[in-house]
Amino acid sequence: MDNPKIFICGAGGHAKVVLEILEVLKFNCAGIFDDNPDLKELLGYPVLGRWDPARVTDAARIILAIGNNAVRKKLAETMKCQWANAIHPSANISTRCSIDMGTVVMAGVSVNSCVSIGRHAIINTNASVDHDCKLADYVHISPNAGLAGNVTVGEGTHIGIGSSVKQGVKIGSWSVIGAGTVVIGDVPDNVVMVGNPGRILKEIG
Repeated sequence: MDNPKIFICGAGGHAKVVLEILEVLKFNCAGIFDDNPDLKELLGYPVLGRWDPARVTDAARIILAIGNNAVRKKLAETMKCQWANAIHPSANISTRCSIDMGTVVMAGVSVNSCVSIGRHAIINTNASVDHDCKLADYVHISPNAGLAGNVTVGEGTHIGIGSSVKQGVKIGSWSVIGAGTVVIGDVPDNVVMVGNPGRILKEIG
């Protein structure tokens, strides 16, 4: 489909970035769904109210412009629709990597050889993902974060802005790596890690 009709769910700041990627790609954004009844438009595009599958044709695609990983997973598992990717043309992506549906890749990103990225992930502005990394579903790699080669990131984990992850590190599911953290060893599930070198600050209930 050369110019697919795309709807966005979410009308916050993340949606603005997604909208501009769609504009660069010359994709047709037909509208935005959001629960806030006071929102009527975003960057000139109509906000249509709460999610309503009756307003979406079978040929349309959806992008979840929701920064919260857990909320994005909940919506993805309950909405019955077809998903779209939004990949900025300035991103440098290896032809030998795989990117699953619903994922958004922002401007300036580098994704190197044999990387695997799951469903509904966010690879944010100027992030770098080196060779053979494996990123699970609902992961968010924040702006200017860098993952060296052979890093594994579990489902729903958020890598904070400007973080650095050493090669070969395994990061568990639903953890948070704080802004600027330097990760030099494996990270378990459900923790918050901060600092240089990274240390576990607390567990996530």
